[in-house]
Amino acid sequence: VPLVESGGGLVQAGASLRLSCAASDRTFSNIAMGWFRQAPGKEREFVAAVSGTGVSTNYAVSARNRFTISRDNAKNTAYLEMTDLKPEDTAVYYCAADPRGRVYDADNYLYWGQGTQVTVSS
Repeated sequence: VPLVESGGGLVQAGASLRLSCAASDRTFSNIAMGWFRQAPGKEREFVAAVSGTGVSTNYAVSARNRFTISRDNAKNTAYLEMTDLKPEDTAVYYCAADPRGRVYDADNYLYWGQGTQVTVSS
C-alpha cells in the first residue's frame, strides 16, 4: 500500500496545519493507519492512530487535545489535523499503515510514506 504524505510546511507557533496521507490501494479502507514523527537526533515517535473504519482513535499524550486523526475511505486518505502548533512539534511526519500489533509501536507497521516536514517557528 504505497502512501504519500502532503501538507507539511513552515508555520508560526499557534498556527494549524492539516497533513494528508493518500493511499493508492483500495484495501486501505480495511486497515488501521498511524501518524508518527521524527525530530532531528530523536527516535521516531507515535502521534496518533485510527482504525480501519475510523471509529477508534489513539493519541500520544503530546497530541491529545491539539491533534485530530481522521480518514476518508472513499478517498483512500487519512488526515492529521494539527492545531496550536508549538516549536517542539517540528519534525518529519510519517504516515504508516497496517500495524501487526500495538498501534503506537512503529516496528509493527508494514507500510510507510516518505514523510513531510513540519517546521514551527517561535
